[in-house]
Amino acid sequence: MKTWLLLLSSFAILHSSFSAQPNVLFIALDDLNDWIGCLGGHPQTKTPNLDRLAASGVLFRNAYTAAASCNPSRTAIFSGLPPHRSGLYHNLQKMREVMPEAELLPRYFSNHGYWSAGSGKMLHYIIDPPSWDDYFPAKAKDNPFPHTFYPEKRPVNLPRAGDWQYVDTDWAALDVTDEQFGGDWAVTKWIGEQLQRQHDKPFFLACGIYRPHEPWFVPKQYFEPFPLESIQLPPGYKADDLDDLPPAGQRLARNRYFAHIQKHEQWKKGIQAYLASIHFADAMLGRVLDALETSPQRDNTIVVLWSDHGWHLGEKEHWQKFTGWRVCARVPLMIRVPKGAPGLPEGTTPGSVCDRPVSLVDLFGTLTDLCGLPPKADIDSRSLAPLLRHPQAEWPHAALTHLDKPENYALSTQRWRYIHYTGDEEELYDLETDPHEWTNLATKPKHANKLAEMRLLAPKNIAPVHKSKP
Repeated sequence: MKTWLLLLSSFAILHSSFSAQPNVLFIALDDLNDWIGCLGGHPQTKTPNLDRLAASGVLFRNAYTAAASCNPSRTAIFSGLPPHRSGLYHNLQKMREVMPEAELLPRYFSNHGYWSAGSGKMLHYIIDPPSWDDYFPAKAKDNPFPHTFYPEKRPVNLPRAGDWQYVDTDWAALDVTDEQFGGDWAVTKWIGEQLQRQHDKPFFLACGIYRPHEPWFVPKQYFEPFPLESIQLPPGYKADDLDDLPPAGQRLARNRYFAHIQKHEQWKKGIQAYLASIHFADAMLGRVLDALETSPQRDNTIVVLWSDHGWHLGEKEHWQKFTGWRVCARVPLMIRVPKGAPGLPEGTTPGSVCDRPVSLVDLFGTLTDLCGLPPKADIDSRSLAPLLRHPQAEWPHAALTHLDKPENYALSTQRWRYIHYTGDEEELYDLETDPHEWTNLATKPKHANKLAEMRLLAPKNIAPVHKSKP
């Protein structure tokens, strides 16, 4: 009888481990392009923790943001609505003015039995307190940033050229420890503590790592692997790259930041600081992954890592974001699913790579599917579960990236990229032969059929830019 009871008990434990809803660890890194080892964006980058996460699940090498700036990108992810559905296209809009009643991703999980909590920057400089059960810093203040050490005298390296220059466009190696720096260290400490404790509900836990967002101030140890004299320019930089762009593309490309940085001989210092900031962000990610690996939740937690958009460091004579080119629109995306998840019982296969064009707006639909929650009816977010199961499965979808207004957008298929500007100005690139988008094929007669094919993928029923009430 005792043997029979032991067998029944073992079966019950095994069954419960596979039937319980999985947790979700949702990790964002800010302004991170493809300068990580597993994506090969820059030969000098050092990202061992990003690389180990990618190797443990599925790496999407052709993932795109829904928008080329922070606010619309993050709003699309958390609402499941791309800009052409919501009307939120740029950073100056306020999410709750545009969509006052939207049920965001963490609240949807909370309403279906989860404990939803977060730390750091997940939305655009707000927490949106009603969407979370708990937050660090305290959600009542609606400020997602813990104290961070910055130099008293600023700017440190890059002089201000005028009011047009973003005050945080600057860089420096700081003589502080990670703990003294605070910021992302404090965020990852809090996240690690939540991972380590017991929970009476499955959790949706969001971790917002702010670096490599500007200012590129990080502890000096993260600069040391990148001696200034060794710094290489971005692989995607080409001196005469603007010659074949339409006027709208040329205006967007050549911005004042890059000229100002070159004038003050700060280009390589900026690249060094971006690499150092990525290296720091990677170390902070490592703290979170280590906490998960030693936690009770290790074998029942879905891990998703993404960046809100990429970043130019001189490519197309541009600095910052806000463009439709791949260096800005393409983002890191990694997903690891444990065995037993309702929407993918077999889990993901470690080391898998998917080259299908996917959009970050699909994370909402993906996570509800994987966790066995009812699909949210009023969103525009498909599940990536078929690609997590079979990374080379058929995927008849293009990824759409909006710029600052409805008429300005980019479309990405596996091989081709199309950019459309107001006034029907266009660009077309063949990624198979031109991964850095140096040769615009839109005016070449031999590519007229492909251009027409890409035009057919344009979004329909486009919402106008939502205007705030006076």
